[in-house]
Amino acid sequence: MKTISVVGAVIERGERTFAAKRGPGRVTAGVWEFPGGKIEPGETPQEALTRELREELLVEACVGEYVATSVFTYDFGEVRLACYRVQIPDGSEPRLTEHTDAGWFTADELRELDWAPADVPIVEALLQA
Repeated sequence: MKTISVVGAVIERGERTFAAKRGPGRVTAGVWEFPGGKIEPGETPQEALTRELREELLVEACVGEYVATSVFTYDFGEVRLACYRVQIPDGSEPRLTEHTDAGWFTADELRELDWAPADVPIVEALLQA
């Protein structure tokens, strides 16, 4: 089975965390995720996350501490999702290029979102911290 290494961004502002809804035509379209994407050959996870956030949300990211990793087996292969805390500049608001919706959510609101399966353990880790 193919293993795909991906990274996700836990972007926080005060008591709220950013999440985005996957766009149509993608695996698990219409569910919420921590934005990010595949690690390309030769990239560190931090470099991949910085690149993906520049492409997907048009923001400059400062990747911080590691949060958690989850592993989920989809029909197409195993996804290893490593998430990191990320800072974006004050006053910088993510702009969607691939997602259909996004928002800043409280811990209680995070619990209510329909998350991509690979992201669920990350949400649980955040809520337990």
